[in-house]
Amino acid sequence: MKQDLKQFEYKISLGQNFIFDEALLADIVQQTGITKDDTILEIGAGRGDLSIALARQCKELVTLEIDARLETVLRSRFEEFDNISLHMVDVMKTDLAQLMEGKGPFHVVSNLPYYLTTPILNLLLHSKLPLLGIHVMVQKEAAERIFARPDTPEYGPLALAVAYKTAPREALSIPAKCFTPPPKVDSVFVTMPYHHAPPVRVEDEDLFSSVIQTAFAMRRKTLANNLAQLVKLPRQQVLDLLSHCGLPEKIRGEALDLPQFAALSNAIKRLII
Repeated sequence: MKQDLKQFEYKISLGQNFIFDEALLADIVQQTGITKDDTILEIGAGRGDLSIALARQCKELVTLEIDARLETVLRSRFEEFDNISLHMVDVMKTDLAQLMEGKGPFHVVSNLPYYLTTPILNLLLHSKLPLLGIHVMVQKEAAERIFARPDTPEYGPLALAVAYKTAPREALSIPAKCFTPPPKVDSVFVTMPYHHAPPVRVEDEDLFSSVIQTAFAMRRKTLANNLAQLVKLPRQQVLDLLSHCGLPEKIRGEALDLPQFAALSNAIKRLII
């Protein structure tokens, strides 16, 4: 098998940067906090090294892989594990609710393909899946977007969605040299256990998400100008709405924190009922 690993041609287009170091893999698994009672959805099995480390510590592992070249190797490596199910599918084109039906609440663990980090996180964070936590390897720049604060260039809908659903923590900082092949930048393993209840009260989660997306649609525009496209109200009424929420008329969306977005969303909900 080691010879196969050496001969394998990695696809940069699929974001294939794997970790083979068993001590580091064990540390990654430990940081997730998973137990023998947990079910895991892994996005991107790769060559199966993280998959095997996870399977040894959980009740059931459902793992996805898009690269058909890896199927034979993966099925061979997983033969000794009766708690692994492999699905050769694209996560962005898969009905995850159907795939995980009947398995109860579960964790997601992934060495994410870097070019799909934000789309996959948004897919999970805006889903109705019974998630217990999201634990992902991301490039350092993506981690900065996850932990971003208001009035910073990195701040946006992703940081707000993460804060609303989870309590994120930077678990491990992993240098590029730990990967094969090494990426151009260092990575961060981020754990995001889900809140038992959101930290703010939101009356309509779909509207809440729409307000956030609209607020950042054109970052150079004021919040009032962006919101006007969503609520379809006269400008003065939009300004009155902001004033009601204690927000100045020229404020931009990037200045609002999570509680302010929740309050604004709830005010809009009451206005349009």
